[in-house]
Amino acid sequence: MLSVLRVHLPSDIPIVGCELTPYVLLRRPNKDKSVITEDVNEAAPVDGYFLRYKWYRIQSDKKVAICSIHPSEQATLQCLGCVKAKIPVSKSYHCSPKCFSDAWQHHRVLHERAASAVNENGNEEEEIFGRFNSSGSGVINTSLVSSQSSGSLANGTTPLYPAAVTQRNGGETWFEVGRAKTYTPTADDIGHVLKFECVVVDAETKLPVGPSSTILTSRVIPAPCPTPRRMFSVSGVDIPGHLDLDGRLSSSGTFTVLSYNILSDAYATNELYSYCPSWALSWAYRRQNLLREIVGYRADIVCLQEVQSNHFEEFFAPELDKHGYQALFKKKTAEVFSGSINNIDGCATFFRRDRFSHVKKYEVEFNKAAQSLTDAVVPIAQKKTALNRLVKDNVALIVVLEAKFSNQGVDNPGKRQLVCVANTHVNVQQELRDVKLWQVHTLLKGLEKIAASADIPMLVCGDFNSVPGSAPHTLLALGKVDPMHPDLGVDPLGILRPPTKLTHQLPLVSAYSSFARMGVGLALEQQRRRMDPNTNEPLFTNCTRDFIGTHDYIFYSADSLTVESLLELLDEESLRKDTALPSPEWSSDHIALLAEFRCKPRTRR
Repeated sequence: MLSVLRVHLPSDIPIVGCELTPYVLLRRPNKDKSVITEDVNEAAPVDGYFLRYKWYRIQSDKKVAICSIHPSEQATLQCLGCVKAKIPVSKSYHCSPKCFSDAWQHHRVLHERAASAVNENGNEEEEIFGRFNSSGSGVINTSLVSSQSSGSLANGTTPLYPAAVTQRNGGETWFEVGRAKTYTPTADDIGHVLKFECVVVDAETKLPVGPSSTILTSRVIPAPCPTPRRMFSVSGVDIPGHLDLDGRLSSSGTFTVLSYNILSDAYATNELYSYCPSWALSWAYRRQNLLREIVGYRADIVCLQEVQSNHFEEFFAPELDKHGYQALFKKKTAEVFSGSINNIDGCATFFRRDRFSHVKKYEVEFNKAAQSLTDAVVPIAQKKTALNRLVKDNVALIVVLEAKFSNQGVDNPGKRQLVCVANTHVNVQQELRDVKLWQVHTLLKGLEKIAASADIPMLVCGDFNSVPGSAPHTLLALGKVDPMHPDLGVDPLGILRPPTKLTHQLPLVSAYSSFARMGVGLALEQQRRRMDPNTNEPLFTNCTRDFIGTHDYIFYSADSLTVESLLELLDEESLRKDTALPSPEWSSDHIALLAEFRCKPRTRR
């Protein structure tokens, strides 16, 4: 008969909101006893058998608190200062005195921010969270109240079916919570162990045959919740609320653009990001966390980089479609790439269907441009060497959209409002400075042709793998590169000569440089401290143990667009002091950039 050989979970820690999909290895009862991994359900039995699944949650008579630093560990200490300061209780728990001591440098910032908020808002009546025995150090041993189990299974507020008490042993009770192969932990599961059970069932009698196979998870942890990032108005007036812009945008004729390198799963290895917990580095967790973040920004146009082709097709396109986005994708070419075809990443651009309609798409393959360049200017004897240097599989996706809103005056009744959005990911190799500059110059020349054919605002977004002040950044921001720029010293193929050709006529300005032109105020001063005063760019958009700096930009054509507001930048205090990015809170090694724009009214020609 059909038998279960092995059951395991790909992620060692279950997180609220992240689907658990067990791996079940089966052996068929045929002559060769072949091994299969496909799901065998009641509707499609195999050799007269199918699998029946159940999920259980263990309810303990003693509630368990989870360490805020090491979520797989049970908390034994609670910070009394957090309780008094009304800091979210989940941030007050620690698994050991050493854990609390090691985290103090970052933890102290929570106290300082809470004290600052009290000073700004006035003293408020303290809430009593419970009675504890103080150790005198501001840290207390937790003594938690027993939890009460609910009478029915629920996902949100909708009961699914009555909870079944299946076993009680030594102060523990198992409750059935699911009957499918997959299960998504809910808030009710936090702090509890889950049990997955599968058993082979006879399709005719509907009775189990043979023993059941089970696996226990670690304790379910809440999804880490970073502090929401605010939007700041260029006028210096804070935007009320956190990114709840829908009503204001639709009535004001402005639109928002997001640019975000989400870190491809193929690159998110434990070797590269050893400081990030393995569960927070898993794609099962990161994809949900990234989706929550992206959807939360409610941008009208979303430009993502490092989107794997299979993740675009199977996850981002269908999930963002549910939120009203249309999707476009350009996969990197595969002349250099040697891995699985599904792991090839690319640039994905999404736009809200109620705000824009798709007019045209252009795809830029720098490999093709390299072939044309070498055919035209490189001697035959050097052609292979030149192609080896220039062919890097990078691409750009250019999309022309038509706005479904308008802020045009009566002088232009019925005039179409078009927007051209470029989304790119420039080559990462730092020693190939000539290749980076050539790729950016090639993209800009393509955009110039579009601009010459239509009176259209331009947005150029992406990960340019170039720091402020580098030749690619200078070309974008200033329209030319000084012939004495040090980056021009790296040009073994002579493709950058003469330097006078490295120009463009697009009036591009970096959106985040607007922070330098904003008004006054404490919050704006905090943002300015996160900017490089020499370049007027963020101090960092990419933060790992090996590199902290800015590689990501949103450029716009200043003759046709104005910046209305910007998403606040992160500072190093916003990140855990013992890690960099990615982290449990932020699931990429880059941060998202978001800008709100308004089209300038056009005069008739």
